[in-house]
Amino acid sequence: MSASFDPDCRKCLRLAGFLDQVKRDNPGYHARPVAPFGDASARLLIVGLAPGMHGANATGRPFTGDHAGILLYQTLYRYGFSSAPESHSLQDGLRLIDCRLTNAVKCLPPQNKPLGEEIKNCNTFLYQELASMPADGLVIALGTIAHNAVLKALGLRQSAYAFGHNRRHRLPDGLSMIDSYHCSRYNTQTRRLTPEMFHEVFAQAKALLS
Repeated sequence: MSASFDPDCRKCLRLAGFLDQVKRDNPGYHARPVAPFGDASARLLIVGLAPGMHGANATGRPFTGDHAGILLYQTLYRYGFSSAPESHSLQDGLRLIDCRLTNAVKCLPPQNKPLGEEIKNCNTFLYQELASMPADGLVIALGTIAHNAVLKALGLRQSAYAFGHNRRHRLPDGLSMIDSYHCSRYNTQTRRLTPEMFHEVFAQAKALLS
């Protein structure tokens, strides 16, 4: 996984400076690039947007410690991709099964809004993650930014693969991608994304991988 992650990356000056300030304000926080988590040879890769301030940025594990992770880990467990329905910390013993979590941007952005240049800088890591997947691999893109980042990493035109919740896209070299609305607090509380809608995405993923 070394080619797909650099724990000391400071290529994005705005993000590096922001993380320095966050670390000063919260000495106990991870406040560094957040590594992908899970099985390095997994057939399922789930791509989110970026670490959350009090979630992955604090704990050092994607989708751990914030609201977005609640529905995600419950769903992963429900469909056999996780050893437990909750993720608390790097030391909680949780394992992912045939699954890996990552983000389009590995560092916390201000207001959770990365700039286009920051997404581009981090796209090299996502490319390496996708390149390491098996030929029958499946990507779940959580939100439009993750969807577009996957397409960019693969050199594909966004206009040819329109985002749509629970929509499956057949990508080159045997890969597939399923889109989902992001499991953010806003989306789940406004019911733009319900648990049932999220389960449909993972039911389709489980069926494809079976």
